[in-house]
Amino acid sequence: MPLLLNIETATKNCSVSLSDTEKILAIKELNDGNYSHSEKLHLFITEVLQIANKTLKDIDAIAVSKGPGSYTGLRIGVSAAKGLCFALDKPLLSVATLASLANSITVEEGAHIIPLLDARRMEVYSAVFDSHYRQVREIKAEVIEASSFSAVLDKGKAYFLGDGAEKCKNIIQHKNAVFLEGYFPSAAQMPILSYAKYKKNDIEDVAYFEPFYLKDFLVTKPKKR
Repeated sequence: MPLLLNIETATKNCSVSLSDTEKILAIKELNDGNYSHSEKLHLFITEVLQIANKTLKDIDAIAVSKGPGSYTGLRIGVSAAKGLCFALDKPLLSVATLASLANSITVEEGAHIIPLLDARRMEVYSAVFDSHYRQVREIKAEVIEASSFSAVLDKGKAYFLGDGAEKCKNIIQHKNAVFLEGYFPSAAQMPILSYAKYKKNDIEDVAYFEPFYLKDFLVTKPKKR
């Protein structure tokens, strides 16, 4: 059975899991409101291996959350994953961050899942999934308005989750909108997706793979004092 190392750093949650097919053997994560990925990521990798009594040589593939999300967080996670793949000569798998977040919940037949990640100001990264986790609308970076997602909401219940859902709560007043708190991308949801990719040999080119930023990175000048 394949042993997969799953790395999630797309948001403030620094999360690592070790899984045997879809079963999690060990997980370590920290979401303290800060981006502590550079300090915690490699420590968490070491700890999950120790908990499962495994070594890096035992790993069959490394999966990383590819975005969208925090530019810095994504760079840290992808750089670590690529470095391990090069050093160990292991395949690299990429998992869509919003798909992983959508898998955090189970909803009734016919309902939709709308994972949202904060993209600064009133903008979010979003996608739409049906109750079977099939993506039914492409990933977008969009500014939230009262009419946002109305095409989906007019069809029935839609569940909003992720750190971008908070900014939508007071703007989208549709009767079919359900807002869930406390959900964020985690390596706990990655195994089902990373194992599916592993079975299909859907791997990335380690040399050329880049995170899915969705938006260009903008460098701003510091304000004059």
